[in-house]
Amino acid sequence: MSRIPVVEARFFSASEGHIELEARFMRHLRKLRCRRIPPDRVAPPHGTDTPGKMSDADLMGIIRFSDDDEARIKRRVDRIIKRQKAASGLEHLKRDDRERLEALKDGARLISLRDEHHADELAAGLHEDMPWMALATEVIWRAMRRSVREGWPGLRVPPVLLDGPPGIGKSHWARRLGKLLSLPTSVIEATGENAGFGIVGSQRGWGGSCPGRLIETMLQDRIANPVMIVEELEKAGTAVSTKGHAFGLAEALLPLLEPLTAARWSCPYYQVKFDMSWVIWVLTSNDHRLLPEPLLSRCPPIRLRHLTLADLQAFARREGTKHNLSETSVEAICEILSHPSLKQHRPGLRVATRMLERAADLEQGPMLH
Repeated sequence: MSRIPVVEARFFSASEGHIELEARFMRHLRKLRCRRIPPDRVAPPHGTDTPGKMSDADLMGIIRFSDDDEARIKRRVDRIIKRQKAASGLEHLKRDDRERLEALKDGARLISLRDEHHADELAAGLHEDMPWMALATEVIWRAMRRSVREGWPGLRVPPVLLDGPPGIGKSHWARRLGKLLSLPTSVIEATGENAGFGIVGSQRGWGGSCPGRLIETMLQDRIANPVMIVEELEKAGTAVSTKGHAFGLAEALLPLLEPLTAARWSCPYYQVKFDMSWVIWVLTSNDHRLLPEPLLSRCPPIRLRHLTLADLQAFARREGTKHNLSETSVEAICEILSHPSLKQHRPGLRVATRMLERAADLEQGPMLH
């Protein structure tokens, strides 16, 4: 597992504060002055009449500093601390924010695959669970193999836009991908976020300014290639500041979807550059025509079809077996899904999942008398 730097900042040891630096300078100055003491001026060791060689500790004990010495040391320490802050790139942040970013001072880990065979196994498992998502799975499969073949330090996947009717399991597929890859996964509903602030954060000065889910995920897990899922992107609103500046989610995502700009992405909240080029983005939409062209050029939509009854029934049987449901319950669910009254409503994956959960509760929960 590789580790890469992800924040453009320098972190200095927390132990090197004013007091510690002053103590170091004082020790150094004592040693320098000890060397200047002539041997014949050194008093003999205690209890003897003949001169002897005193240890460094004894010599340092007789050195005293004047007020001018201490003032010079303090001035030098102040200059060093000031230069450290300027070189860190974090001087503009409050202490709490600087301490939070220290979680990334040693970089972040990159999750990688063992070999191309490992990529084949993961893709096969994903396809077996959701065969109707074959177009999306193929994109991920080829990206996984390319990461291994090119010898990259970690798994790199291009941003993916899953476009298709609701209820076909786009988000379920993305979550399953994160689980198979053993990657931290964060799900954001575009309809429930305040424009792009919930994902990329907001600048100080906006009401309720915050770092955003992207930075929070990386700070918490210290993984450089987490899976970030944005649901129903085309339904995201646009925030407008008091000065009339618009801020939309799609526009906020543009620099993060381009590898070159994502490698030095500037966080609006911390105002520090981060390497976000390894983040795995999975966007979903029900109608990609409502999305801006710049986003579609960076992330071409993968058009997905409606679920068929056979897809739903096969999904129910697979998931029922995984959750140890009885054959009777599974077949009952399949029969309900095929009922003529549901044809016009096109039951989706959410309906089948709720039915499976209900069946599990009835079979495995306590009985009421």
